[in-house]
Amino acid sequence: MTLLDAHLVVERGTFRLDIALTVAAGETVALLGPNGAGKTTALRALAGLTPLSGGHLRLGDRELTRTPPEQRPIGVVFQDYLLFPHLSARDNVAFGPRRHGADRRAAHAVADRWLERVGLAEHARRKPRQLSGGQAQRVALARALAVDPELLLLDEPLAALDARTRLDTRAELHRHLGAHPGAALLVTHDPLDALVLADRLVIVEGGRVVQEGDAATITARPRTDYVAQLVGLNLFRGRGTGTHVEVAGGFALTTAEAVHGNAFVAFPPSAVALFTRQPDGSPRNTWPAVLRDIQRHGDNLRVRLDGPITVAADITPAAAAHLDLVPGRQLWAAVKATETRVYPDL
Repeated sequence: MTLLDAHLVVERGTFRLDIALTVAAGETVALLGPNGAGKTTALRALAGLTPLSGGHLRLGDRELTRTPPEQRPIGVVFQDYLLFPHLSARDNVAFGPRRHGADRRAAHAVADRWLERVGLAEHARRKPRQLSGGQAQRVALARALAVDPELLLLDEPLAALDARTRLDTRAELHRHLGAHPGAALLVTHDPLDALVLADRLVIVEGGRVVQEGDAATITARPRTDYVAQLVGLNLFRGRGTGTHVEVAGGFALTTAEAVHGNAFVAFPPSAVALFTRQPDGSPRNTWPAVLRDIQRHGDNLRVRLDGPITVAADITPAAAAHLDLVPGRQLWAAVKATETRVYPDL
């Protein structure tokens, strides 16, 4: 059942956000996009902190478009947590229930239950400055959930954490989101956070939704350069005539499957093989390339290649040494047709 039904239109100077969002009860949706795409503007509009220029906001059977922030059944976890520095963890969590009319004893009872649930009962009397980053994040989450929100908003909730703390806290957050009966919207630029925490992804660029769906759909068929980079694929738009797709500059890619009309061709960096001279052998796409740069990527190296098409390729350090890779090196690149994915540009 759809719980959140929103059409968010916000005009700020030359920027215009215009997106539709729906989130079902018990569902977590991740809103992803590059810097300046409008993600945080959308979150602030849902929370009532940024007024709408148009559209609507409905939560269940209630119209909230003009409802003040403090009267919306919404909990927010901000990127910097924004805990009250002069209050203890217990009083921070109790703040929401007190604002909603609970007396001190009842609010503290709610706070104690939530601190127990997030594993911080023994830290109830500590001030924010006495908490680690992961502990502060859990207090912020408990504070947001203590008011039983119908909609939970999370703005880059793991961004301020180091790698180890982020791993543990992500697992904890996943558990709490799974138990949350309402709708949840996660704003993030981290694809791993989105893939682990969300049931569905919504990609925003330039204030518009450019793609949405489950993780499998998004990663298999990216539709913009940003999404392709997000999921680690080389992506090209062109026009197909059978098993040939002509992309920018008149360069044609051969694919294993036929497609007609506007189409995308995608392949992973691991599918790109590099040679010092033009390769022979099995049918493949080959083209001359120039090495632009080389960087470490996990246990391998990722190289960027200029040429008739610009691609990323992953190779081993041993292969890099054998090829004598340095910026400006003239090479040949190759991708087997069977390594490509081709699908219509609808």
